[in-house]
Amino acid sequence: MKTKFKMLTLSTVTALTLTFVGQSYAASNPFSDLTNIAAKDKIVALHDQGIVRGITNEVFAPNETITAAQGVQLIVNAANLNLDLVRFLKEPKVTDYYKNANDDAWYANTLITAVVNGVELPADLDPNMKWTREEFTHQLIRTIEAHSNLPLIKLVPVEIKDSADLTIDYEGSIQRALAYQVVKLDAQGNFNPKAEISRAEAAEQIYNVLEYIKAHPAPSPEPDQDPASPTSPKRSATSTSPIIPGTK
Repeated sequence: MKTKFKMLTLSTVTALTLTFVGQSYAASNPFSDLTNIAAKDKIVALHDQGIVRGITNEVFAPNETITAAQGVQLIVNAANLNLDLVRFLKEPKVTDYYKNANDDAWYANTLITAVVNGVELPADLDPNMKWTREEFTHQLIRTIEAHSNLPLIKLVPVEIKDSADLTIDYEGSIQRALAYQVVKLDAQGNFNPKAEISRAEAAEQIYNVLEYIKAHPAPSPEPDQDPASPTSPKRSATSTSPIIPGTK
């Protein structure tokens, strides 16, 4: 017997409130507050691609710290994650996954999209909490690796002077982010993992990782080889299974 499923859709009002949007933005609107920002050209390029937008049409607020919800949305957009092929047994609520979230908040669909696509966020996530450099970088790298078929690399760890400040579970992601040239250490060799990450810094990481993906395409699989096979030499985009309310 076939079961009828419901799809979750974004309302127009919700879509307009998003800090970072995944839809195409028709025309470039240069921001008035990027004059002295090193990542200006990268931010504008991402804006033209519809990956980021400002807090208004003319203000990007590059020095403001991103919240967890804003960071997740930026990562979701960069990895082009969506719910297009997902069918739910019941309409999901963001609080099905994150007890500290708000079902009526602008970020509700973003967080649902993230978790269904295998983005591993803590169950006690506070969407309004300010994110640190290590938190954003870790989530970005883990998500991109799971969904972009990056070729495997031989990692040669670099010395991070303030490695003692790193959350141990994030250390591998940070090392790979350095190898992918998504981030750099400062002049003293520090990563400053516990420092809050600004909107400009987050956008620059997104730009850098997308450039790395373009410059390092994964090798094509052999004709008889299943790309999703455990023996495949590249990462599989289907390596994470959706978690859907009401299913086993």
